[in-house]
Amino acid sequence: MKSSTRLRLNAPKVIHEILDGEAVIIDFDTGNYYSLDEIGTEVWGLIERSATVGDIRDGICTRYDGPRKEIERAVDEFVAELQRENLVVRSLAEETEGVAGTETPAQGEPVSERLAFEPPVLYKYDDMQELLLLDPIHEVDETGWPTVGPEGTVVDE
Repeated sequence: MKSSTRLRLNAPKVIHEILDGEAVIIDFDTGNYYSLDEIGTEVWGLIERSATVGDIRDGICTRYDGPRKEIERAVDEFVAELQRENLVVRSLAEETEGVAGTETPAQGEPVSERLAFEPPVLYKYDDMQELLLLDPIHEVDETGWPTVGPEGTVVDE
């Protein structure tokens, strides 16, 4: 994958929450849900902030100890897996420069001791597919649900 490639989270079909350093992701189209380990959550956060693939590689290589080629390969494989699952897609702003908020975790922070690198992991769960696909919340438009009228009453549409 090119270093200049930018990805974005595949919202609104995919939502996420980060809890205690672990990302929990739900894909409302498939009913699958996912979790990411610590390094995977860092990569996810960089994608969310519009970092390029090159920025992601550099940030993880700076923060973690291990052979650079091995880390870059593992990050590329992880990003490819996120794409195969349709959790992230190529950004329309792929080739733009200077997108705000793309700092890697290591930028601006002194790195006193690099952590041991472990390849990022995407855990996939499909045991709640039927429930998630039946839940009407994924069919809500940007106004939300339920719709509240001018006097605070619920309006059925």
